[in-house]
Amino acid sequence: MWGALDFAKRTPCLVLLVVQLAGVLLYPFMEDTTAGRAGFALFGLLVLGLTLVALRLTPFMTWVAVLVALPSICLLTASVFIANPDLIVWSAGFEMVLYLYAAVSMLAYMLADEQVTTDEMFAIPAVFTLLAWAFAYLFVVLQALDPHAFAAAGQGARSWMDLLFLSFTTLSSTGLSDITPISGHGRSVVMLEQVAGVFYIAMVVTRLVALRGQRSSAGVAAKDRRSRR
Repeated sequence: MWGALDFAKRTPCLVLLVVQLAGVLLYPFMEDTTAGRAGFALFGLLVLGLTLVALRLTPFMTWVAVLVALPSICLLTASVFIANPDLIVWSAGFEMVLYLYAAVSMLAYMLADEQVTTDEMFAIPAVFTLLAWAFAYLFVVLQALDPHAFAAAGQGARSWMDLLFLSFTTLSSTGLSDITPISGHGRSVVMLEQVAGVFYIAMVVTRLVALRGQRSSAGVAAKDRRSRR
C-alpha cells in the first residue's frame, strides 16, 4: 500500500489522468439530478486540486495557476448549494483558462529534459485530456453566449457529456461525433481545437523520435568506446 502511495506521489500526472478518465465514466450518472449536479461540482474540485498538484513539477509558475483556480473553486463550491446555471458557466470560463495553462505547463515539462521520466510519459496523455477538458469548458461558455452554437433551434442546449464527447472526437480527429457546430463561432472554435490536436500529436511524435535517435546515438558511441579499449 505504501509503495502504491509513494508511486502516486512521484507520478501526479498519472493520478490526474486516471481521475479524469474515471470522470468520463461517472459524468453520465451526474446529469439531470440535483445530487448529480452537486457531485459534478465536487468532482470538479477534485480535478482542480490534482491539476495544481501536478503543476508543482513543471517549470511554470504555480501561483499563476492558483490565482486562476481560486475563482473557479469558489464558484464550484457555491454551485453545490445554489442551483444557478450561471455559476457553472462562470466556473467553466476559469477552468478553461486553468486547464489550458496546465496543458502548456506540462508540455514544457515534457520538453525540458533530455531523459524521459515515468511521470513525463504519463504527462503525454494527461496533456491530451487537459486540452479536451479545456475546449469542452470553452464550448460550455460559447453555448451560454450563443445557445444555437451546437444545436439547431428547438433542440435545446447540449449537455456537458455531449460537449466533452465533441471535444474528444475533435481533438483526436476521429470524426466520430454526431454533434456538429451550427453557428460560425462554434465552427471557429472547433477548427482551433482540430489544429491544436494535430500540432500536439505531431509534437509528441517528433519528441519521441528525437529521444529514440539520441538513445541510439548514445548506444553507438558507448559501443565504440568499448571496442577501442
